[in-house]
Amino acid sequence: MSEPRPNSHDEQIQQKSTETKTSSTESEEQKYAQTGPRHLLPVHGVNATTNGGLSRNPSTSSNASRDSRIIFEYPQRSRSSRPLEPPVTKATLSELDVNKIIHNPKLRHDINFDPDLHFRPNVDGEKGRRKQEKANQFWNTLTEQLQLFVVDRDEFMNRFGQGEDWCLPQLLKSVKEIIQTLVPQRDRLYLDEGLNVELIMQQFSKGIADLEKLASWLSGVLKSHCAPMRDEWVDEMYNQLTNGNKTNDMEELVQGMRSLLSVLEAMKLDVANHQIRCLRPILIEDTVHFEQRFFLKKIRDGKMNPIPAQRWYLTESQYYSQDPASIQAFGEMGVFFEALCRMVLPSTDPYSNPDSHPDTFVFDEERMAKLRSDMLDAINLGICMRLYEELERKYRYYDSMSSVTAFPTHFLSTPFSNASGFLSSRTEDDDSAHSRPSSLVFSSAGSAHSSPRASLILSTTNRPEDQQTKSKNLYNSLVALLQTSPTSSRSVSRWKAMKDSLALQIFRFTNAPAQDLLQFEAELDSHLSELSSPLFQEVEQYYHNHLLVELRKRVKDFKGLTGAALFSVATGGRLHGPNRAWDGPRENVSRERTSLENAIREAREEGGVEDMATRLAHMGLLHWRVWSHLVYAGDLDAVMAVPDMPMAI
Repeated sequence: MSEPRPNSHDEQIQQKSTETKTSSTESEEQKYAQTGPRHLLPVHGVNATTNGGLSRNPSTSSNASRDSRIIFEYPQRSRSSRPLEPPVTKATLSELDVNKIIHNPKLRHDINFDPDLHFRPNVDGEKGRRKQEKANQFWNTLTEQLQLFVVDRDEFMNRFGQGEDWCLPQLLKSVKEIIQTLVPQRDRLYLDEGLNVELIMQQFSKGIADLEKLASWLSGVLKSHCAPMRDEWVDEMYNQLTNGNKTNDMEELVQGMRSLLSVLEAMKLDVANHQIRCLRPILIEDTVHFEQRFFLKKIRDGKMNPIPAQRWYLTESQYYSQDPASIQAFGEMGVFFEALCRMVLPSTDPYSNPDSHPDTFVFDEERMAKLRSDMLDAINLGICMRLYEELERKYRYYDSMSSVTAFPTHFLSTPFSNASGFLSSRTEDDDSAHSRPSSLVFSSAGSAHSSPRASLILSTTNRPEDQQTKSKNLYNSLVALLQTSPTSSRSVSRWKAMKDSLALQIFRFTNAPAQDLLQFEAELDSHLSELSSPLFQEVEQYYHNHLLVELRKRVKDFKGLTGAALFSVATGGRLHGPNRAWDGPRENVSRERTSLENAIREAREEGGVEDMATRLAHMGLLHWRVWSHLVYAGDLDAVMAVPDMPMAI
């Protein structure tokens, strides 16, 4: 039921795992529902040395700058637990262990689609705020305890004695445990000698602990195992610890401890991201086999019901067009891909029709939602352009000056949106001038809170224009205007919030009289994101047909590719081993493959329906390879009767 695989494949993964260092053997199969994108966040086009990982400042988990963030949850402590736990521990970093990575099914699935996927800090939202508060509580408590030790030794001994029921011994234990996961086995005896927590605490209680010596030893250990770019950070940590110790400045001493934890956190992230880069080729090639075993086990254990997915496929087969073009391009996958093409249409939104999206897409829900959002953007922009064409034809020979003088003076004196710079900086040769809806990245920058008429963007030329150029400029200005919209969880809300600004911008590119503006705003509102609108349905059908044509081309080109080749062609990513540069040129690539990749890359840069077709074909082919024999086209009873295979990884 799975693709043919070499017998030595499992040994390759185990060898890679050994090379990239690990100390954890715990399996994560039973936690796949909790290991989603909130833990592993893709970063696109970011230099990992400067922005992709932690900055030199301590991380948020270690209570520092907002830009340095950690993705991990704090473990739950019982209320009877006395000592506070450090913000960064071996447990909070355990998700980065190589065995956790290779047994995380959601991560292994996502790695097929994003060449830039890697662990990065993330403390957004309420969880991040709670982590920050816990980190602050720990560091403030440690500072108070150290100050008490300096000011009133007797009171400190009465409270804590020589026990470990306070923050410093807990911190040193965590530091030691984390370093043990970063150094080779042969160096761990040396670590036990240099960081003997029990001995250090005995010396501390007697006032003879040499913290400068400890800081120097830690600095040497970290520099010998971290990336060179971390050396300056390690030096800063050493200076903070030694200066704080010399001057009895507890705040600076604690700041050095923060820096120590942050360096260790960064080193762990560096190792984890290196492991992902090294293991990516093997993980991608093993995706189908791994997911088939994973989901088959879920089905056998009664934790996943395949019946709704089978019913969905049977229902969709009744709508199969039997179009010769689909038969030629899709082959046996025709029913599935035509259904998949319909799934990204706004009219099949899972919020209104849950049965149209079976559980077999559990790992692709976010990708499907993004495709659906991009399709809605394309449709709504198409509606805007159609209404513009109708309005422009109606008033084509209207006095062009009346369209300017008819606007009240305060319209023209209102400051323009930041989007006007988007237009004025363009040239006709600029690639972004051809930007399509799916490539939009909406942000809250610009004049998101200004009134619709304050978002007026004037045409950038006073000379007469041919209709094609004028339409192109309007389209680009609408894209720019949408980029100034406030962020919204759903595309429908964003379009409704921007409808008046869009109407005014369209109106500005015509010679229509000002008194028609309110009527045009109402007309635009009646069509944007309105599934019952005949115009919306017409434009949606147009884009559906266009997407289906492009999808046929992509599937026909992609369906014979291996998993690794499909990843490279569809994403533009580069697979490499530990001794190859990530962005380095590939060897022995055929001229035909290069031409295909160049065509796909151009479509991806341009965006639009072509890009959506590439993404949909990539996702659909991987999905079909996993689920066709399990649910859609195979005999599930026969598959269930096969003895369970041992997990290779």
